[in-house]
Amino acid sequence: MARSGFTYSETQRLNNFAIEPQMYVEETSRTGFTDYAEKLNGRLAMLGFVSLLAFEFFSGQSLVGFFQNL
Repeated sequence: MARSGFTYSETQRLNNFAIEPQMYVEETSRTGFTDYAEKLNGRLAMLGFVSLLAFEFFSGQSLVGFFQNL
């Protein structure tokens, strides 16, 4: 017996997990040279570059100089 998305067993106990969600397959690929991958790569590169500039500004030395002094 199914009523409004819930299933009841023979002993009239509620079983919330009996109905599985409908599966779907996304047709567009999210790997390779796609628009999604290129945008993500560009955004992560910009984030890394800004982080490098912030590091150099707050530490007062370049990244190469920082690793030479370790």
